[in-house]
Amino acid sequence: MSKAIIAPLPGVFYRRPAPDQPEFFQEGDQVNPGDIVGLIEIMKTFYELKAEETGVIDKFTANNEDIVDAGQEIVLLK
Repeated sequence: MSKAIIAPLPGVFYRRPAPDQPEFFQEGDQVNPGDIVGLIEIMKTFYELKAEETGVIDKFTANNEDIVDAGQEIVLLK
């Protein structure tokens, strides 16, 4: 059964902390509660998108710099 990490608010999704740094996680990586899987930017303010449970990243449904909506699935876990 897959689980999803949902965007809590609308904005621009980023998979890395800065343009010159590696992505937080890749598909196939394990995440634990509290792990930051991405950032959502709204008006120059960045919000951490965190895993709420343990799982393995199956797929990112949003790409780096995609505009996302509140309630949108961003990461699917297995």
